[in-house]
Amino acid sequence: MGDVPADPGAGRGQRPGRAPPFPEGGGPVSARRAGRTLHGGRVAYAILVLAVLVSAFPFYWTIVAASRSNADLAKVPPSLLPGPNLIRNVEAVMEEADIGKALLNSLIVSGSITVGTVLCCTLAGFAFAKLRFRGRGALLAITVGTMMIPPQLGVIPLFMLIAELGWVNQLQSVILPGLVSAFGVFFMRQFLVQALPDELIEAARVDGASSARIFWSIVVPIARPGMAVLGLLTFMAAWNDFFWPIVALSSQNPTVQVALRQLGGGYVHDQSVIMAGTLLGTLPVLLVFGLLGRQIVGGIMQGAVKG
Repeated sequence: MGDVPADPGAGRGQRPGRAPPFPEGGGPVSARRAGRTLHGGRVAYAILVLAVLVSAFPFYWTIVAASRSNADLAKVPPSLLPGPNLIRNVEAVMEEADIGKALLNSLIVSGSITVGTVLCCTLAGFAFAKLRFRGRGALLAITVGTMMIPPQLGVIPLFMLIAELGWVNQLQSVILPGLVSAFGVFFMRQFLVQALPDELIEAARVDGASSARIFWSIVVPIARPGMAVLGLLTFMAAWNDFFWPIVALSSQNPTVQVALRQLGGGYVHDQSVIMAGTLLGTLPVLLVFGLLGRQIVGGIMQGAVKG
């Protein structure tokens, strides 16, 4: 028998006649990049820095305007550095409006709406995502369809209802209509469809767990990133809401947005006092974002790794 030519790759443990799996110079791109931190180019960083500056400038200008006088703001060009009048303008805000009571009312209203919305929407989202019951598709379609109805159309019947209940100028007239939102139900439903495996629910059913036990022990821990996002969005929307609180509440029992309407009165509006009140009304939102921001980003990154 003749000699069989040796395959060049046989000595390296490869099958004869088969090309090497990787080109010369290393493994695949993902393997060569493993263990290394990828960095963007200078253009990407420049765009990010520019976006941050543009986004942060309105808040910086609020600080500048709140620390200046009305005459300083009327100058052309205006000063871009903070002034010495911040404490005096804050004292003027306290005198012109009961901003302390307004902050407390807004905290109660926004906190109650946030807790209620996150809990109720997570429950409804779990039911629409994983439970099987008659009319589920029709109910979900009706829920999503309510998002297309302008909220202004429901102001008159809603005010008539709270007037019949005797809730005018009371905080429950603002809290109860916002405890559930169609957007929150749809958001949590979409989140749980992707994040909650059916196998976990089936295993819990086999172990004899009820729907309530499954919700508290399985659904809530998995849904925490989505609940944090929904909670932040709901809190900001409730805190910044002006239209319905000014209809249902009076200046004697206001939220922050209603109280800000009383500032800077007179023939010439004092813009520095208005901006000082705006600054006081913005700080709680920044605090909430600082508390929940890390959880939101961590949840997004955790979902990206799992995906």
